[in-house]
Amino acid sequence: MAEILTMGELLVEIMRPREDVPLYDTDHFRGPFPSGAPGIFISTAARLGHSAAIISGVGADDFGENIMCRLKKDGVDVSRVLVSDKGNTGVAFVTYFADGERKFLFYMDNSPCVMAKAPETLEGLEDVKYMHIMGCALMSNVDFAHEIVKTVDMMKAQGAKISFDPNVRLEMMRDPAVLKILQDVFKKSAILMPGVSELKMLSGEEELEKAVEKAFENPELELLVLKNGSKGSRVYTKDGLQVEMNIYKVKQEDATGAGDSYDAAFICGLAEGKSLEEAAQMGAAAGALNAAAFGPMEGKISPETVREMIEANT
Repeated sequence: MAEILTMGELLVEIMRPREDVPLYDTDHFRGPFPSGAPGIFISTAARLGHSAAIISGVGADDFGENIMCRLKKDGVDVSRVLVSDKGNTGVAFVTYFADGERKFLFYMDNSPCVMAKAPETLEGLEDVKYMHIMGCALMSNVDFAHEIVKTVDMMKAQGAKISFDPNVRLEMMRDPAVLKILQDVFKKSAILMPGVSELKMLSGEEELEKAVEKAFENPELELLVLKNGSKGSRVYTKDGLQVEMNIYKVKQEDATGAGDSYDAAFICGLAEGKSLEEAAQMGAAAGALNAAAFGPMEGKISPETVREMIEANT
């Protein structure tokens, strides 16, 4: 019985091992690493000791095996992951630049990662307390996005809280219908976990405080967790700013997935009945542990390492 659920793409990531190497250059890559923002999120939740499930798809190939073995090892319920011979596992190529920018090439459109359907019944999902949605999952394929929205409606109807990280990937914003779907999921969300630019995009406001106020015009919204990279995070309720959280400094090897791990640890904190400050501390710790390792979900994240990171920084 899953307590935390997500639905979205699973893929492998193949990465430049050093900065400032454009993807069009002939040079080295490292990988494949199991990835996909929903996969990173649900792996983190499972490693933190929570019952966690994902609805997705992979190909019946070696890359699919790479992903499935890793998620099973982490304790994720993969019983709703479609393993299909009708296409290859999704792939993302990524490179980093010294100014912090990243560039991706995604190969997902005809992949099983966008073929999964909303569940026909709630069997096995009756205990879901939180369903987390990533914006990139909504951008990958419009038909798949509609299946995700169906699942959101099912979970919401049975009392689960919807959390939403807009996680915008401009490389995937090819269909104008996507923005409407993003806004639809936002309207159904109790927890919003955007970056600054994503909040401004969703709210239509350029001034940050006005964007926060605009977000809370959504009557469903209970928490806004604003992530701002090296500047840390802020947690707002309808009553205003509640928590300001700095990052926990580590020697950064790879920032990929740090925000997804933050999301998962924060949601785990809420599921454990922690205060907003404690949940933000868990998020900061998991994000730092993720960034300290090369690879999207390779950080040494566990209840013990998260607790040690928090204790070392308080």
